Amino acid sequence: MSLRSGILTAFACLVLAACSTLAEKPNLDHQKLAAEYFAEDSAWFANNIPFFECSDKEIEQVYYYRWKLYKAHIRNTGPNEFIITEFIDHVAWDREPFCTINAASMHHIYEGRWLRDPRYMDGYINNLYQQGGNDRRYSESVADAAYARYLVDGDQDFIVAQLDKMKSTYEGWYDHYDSTKKMFWIPAMPDATEYTIASIDGSGGTAGFDGGETFRPTINSYMYGNALAISKIAALKGDEQTRRIYAQRANELKSLVEKNLWNDSLQHFTDRYKMDNSFVKYWTFIRGRELAGMAPWYFNLPADNNKYTLAWKHVLDTTQLLGKYGFRTNEPSYEYYFKQFIWFEGKRGSQWNGPSWPYQSSQALTSMANVLNNYHQQVVSNSDYLHVLRLFTRQHYLPDGKINLVENYDPNLGGPIVYYYWSNHYLHSTYNNLVISGLCGVRPSEGDSLTINPLIDRSIQYFYLDNINYRGHDVSVVYDQDGSRYNIGKGLTVFVDGEKADAKTNGTRTMVYIGKTLEPKPDAQPINVALNLRKKDSPVPSASVNNVPDSLYQAIDGRIWYFPEIRNRWATTGSTLTTDWYAVDFGSNKKVSEIKLHLFADHKRFDVPDAVAIEYKTGNEWKRVERTEDRLLTGNTSSTIRFKPVHTEAIRVIFEHEQKQIALTELECY
Repeated sequence: MSLRSGILTAFACLVLAACSTLAEKPNLDHQKLAAEYFAEDSAWFANNIPFFECSDKEIEQVYYYRWKLYKAHIRNTGPNEFIITEFIDHVAWDREPFCTINAASMHHIYEGRWLRDPRYMDGYINNLYQQGGNDRRYSESVADAAYARYLVDGDQDFIVAQLDKMKSTYEGWYDHYDSTKKMFWIPAMPDATEYTIASIDGSGGTAGFDGGETFRPTINSYMYGNALAISKIAALKGDEQTRRIYAQRANELKSLVEKNLWNDSLQHFTDRYKMDNSFVKYWTFIRGRELAGMAPWYFNLPADNNKYTLAWKHVLDTTQLLGKYGFRTNEPSYEYYFKQFIWFEGKRGSQWNGPSWPYQSSQALTSMANVLNNYHQQVVSNSDYLHVLRLFTRQHYLPDGKINLVENYDPNLGGPIVYYYWSNHYLHSTYNNLVISGLCGVRPSEGDSLTINPLIDRSIQYFYLDNINYRGHDVSVVYDQDGSRYNIGKGLTVFVDGEKADAKTNGTRTMVYIGKTLEPKPDAQPINVALNLRKKDSPVPSASVNNVPDSLYQAIDGRIWYFPEIRNRWATTGSTLTTDWYAVDFGSNKKVSEIKLHLFADHKRFDVPDAVAIEYKTGNEWKRVERTEDRLLTGNTSSTIRFKPVHTEAIRVIFEHEQKQIALTELECY
């Protein structure tokens, strides 16, 4: 090489380095993605979710489906009060009138912490702790999840305000504590896992819905995670006594789980029986491995010791806990593996003796991500994580190709097992957190820096995670394997508030400085005066036609979704008229200047009305409001109608519909 060409080459390298340093953030078209995946309802998602594109299009598609699913499970329960449901519709065993179940609350919070609007998680955590939502009907790790949410939003005042209720909830669990063993126990069903090895064997192989009292890796790990979170929150408050007490409890549980629940012969964390009968004996181990044995890693409980991490080889063994189509809840070697004990209307019922459950699959994948991030080991690889994540991804697709997550799946043959009307679009797991903190590697921390450690291999050519709200800062993570997708260089690039971040790299980990929490929380929103989820007292709905039982209240119950599989709407079905109305009597005088119509439209049977009129009641008369703006009505999203304020006891919406019927998912009045 000549001196001149050498100088030019060196100069070119300097220019490239300078360009890389000054790289502009690539454009990811949020509006285009939102329109593609959410159609008419795109505005809510554009304002709330991190946007994501990936070379693996199935992961990308399911990512956006899971946000659509999540939004459908957000329920307004009062002024700036929100909860997250597990079953999209009411089931007999949920908590009335909210339709909540505390079993999957930790999954809901780990997922929902990535939403930009803080009201949803603030409302949900407040409901769980301040309004009795965490009723301990099922085992839970809500304190751990709430603290994980704090790591993302950085609102110290909010999390500290939960401390006293967290402590009293924790103390309540001592009704499931054995003081001789200093560990927690639970039957199968209240651990949200009916028909486990313990409950089946405890019945002599004849039953297993309830019973099966054992010292489980699950509840003891949950209580460890909760104790550790409470200790850290107490430290934020400056409550040294509480910090010390709960840190000691966490340390004691860690030691006892490792000592007592580790089964050397199985190389696995397994249950020990609390029950004692003619079939099973107190303090003996159950006779088989369950996926529940991976729960300790969900909280980074086990020591960084090869003795424990060897358990993961059984998780990845296709003759043991990993089936062709997903995780098994226990191994095929178990005598009652996949034996069907319960039926519902001639169909198989929910059991945990082999089927693949999204609840536990996402729990195990979170645990696997923790192993890959926090442990020195050679058992699990990034490729293993991606392989199982892809199996979980494919479970979201029904045989007809539609995306619809249901209760559980067959890990050997593929396809859903429990697929009743209530199981459509079931929120009992995480997925997007597995993408954000797993695949994309965004690992929230307690300091002012953020670690990025994507769990990827050569099969991922690119991904772009944008619009992450992390403590009031906008964070974007861009990965480009060969540099050709985004033209900002090969590998990983992180942007903070639109600027390329100065990053320190250690192996596969990239650490970027974020800084202090910036953004104050938004002001409280106006109150929806039409809301009534209790179906008694005021407000009271009425309509010109009502041919579907209970449908009147479904339009003011705080639940909004547009999935056709499960009805949640008042409709003009059966009407022979071309004009129908729906009204709400507030029971007292209210000031109203805006309504929101959430109209379901399949563009076949149901569509938007030809015209809408709004009337308010004054005395015994109905009068038209004076609109301040006219907007086109849209189906499958919120349509806002504003008018000059009126003081009234009732509002009536008149729908003109000559060709199609009208279906009103929700009416909100402000």
